Amino acid sequence: MASINQEYQQELKKVQDKDFTHNWVSSSGFLFYLQMFCILAFVLGGCYKLSTKRFEKPEVVVQESTLYTPKYK
Repeated sequence: MASINQEYQQELKKVQDKDFTHNWVSSSGFLFYLQMFCILAFVLGGCYKLSTKRFEKPEVVVQESTLYTPKYK
C-alpha cells in the first residue's frame, strides 16, 4: 500500500511540475513573453495602419485677396 501511495505522489508531482498553475517560474516567463508579443503586435499594427491610411489634405478654395501676395480687381 505504501508503494502505491508513493507512486501516486510521484505521478502527482510530475503532473504538477508540468501544470501551468503550479509552476510560477515557467508561468511568469510565459506571461512576460506573451505581454511583449501583444505589445509588439499592437505597435506594429498601429504603424501599419498609419502608413496605409495617411491624411490627405483637401483642396481648399482661398480668396485671392487673402493670399500672401493679394490680387485685387
